[in-house]
Amino acid sequence: MELRHLRYFLAVAATSNFTKAAETLGIGQPPLSQQIKALENELGVELFRRTARGAELTTAGEVFRDEARRVLDDAERASRAARRAARGEIGHLRVGFTGTAAFNSKVSDLLRRFREAFPQAELTLLEATSGVLFAELEAGRLDVALVRPRQRIAPVLRIAEWDEEPMFVALPVAHRLARRRQIALAELADESFVQVPREAGSTLFDDIVAACNAAGFQPRMAQPAPQMASAVTLVAAGLGVSLVPDAITQVRIAGVVYRPIADAALRARLGVASRADDPSPVVRNFLQLALG
Repeated sequence: MELRHLRYFLAVAATSNFTKAAETLGIGQPPLSQQIKALENELGVELFRRTARGAELTTAGEVFRDEARRVLDDAERASRAARRAARGEIGHLRVGFTGTAAFNSKVSDLLRRFREAFPQAELTLLEATSGVLFAELEAGRLDVALVRPRQRIAPVLRIAEWDEEPMFVALPVAHRLARRRQIALAELADESFVQVPREAGSTLFDDIVAACNAAGFQPRMAQPAPQMASAVTLVAAGLGVSLVPDAITQVRIAGVVYRPIADAALRARLGVASRADDPSPVVRNFLQLALG
């Protein structure tokens, strides 16, 4: 039994006439009658009583009509769902982002636009360090991630530069430099730094160390912080100063002030990473929104 047999049957049931049904379907009346007879033979029941005026549904035919409509409706829904999935309008998207990216307005705007454009796509979010996110992508447990770019990534991954933001110094409010409008890195040469360790965020850590070296000193790393937002809490506790992206300045903690860094070369970069061979339409749609 094929879907066309159900359509033929329903056309005859709707018109109670083989000739009219054939005209509606755009086929000849004899082939239509043959198809209905073959359907009855397959089912082992009589669906129509042939009369002088046309055809009337039998009791079995009335029951079959209701079920046939249901089957065709289900088939149409399945067809629409398949086409929407092929366009990336539905599906499951797993997105990771770094802790600092969580405070970036561009990230929240991207997620909002994706949700508005594809309201029936399921979205799962994971916040972690860039190192963890790269590992999750490579293992196939994430589809896309907003990360701090690396020079070397696994061959199965790809990354595109997406955003960058200026860096600020987080200082205790009573710090000698707290009243400055901006601070040069060289002025921090004798300070203790509270930063996320390299193994948790190698790109930003390396950029900070390189910028300090270019300013003439090797930064003295004090208490490590598990997340960038945690570093601000440690600054408030008087454990040192911290270099943080602009987005982190939204974290307001009593006893901490933020001042721009005069060295414009130090920027916090953010990239969009995904698997290079991922054929998923929903991933393609997300990347087009992000990078298009």
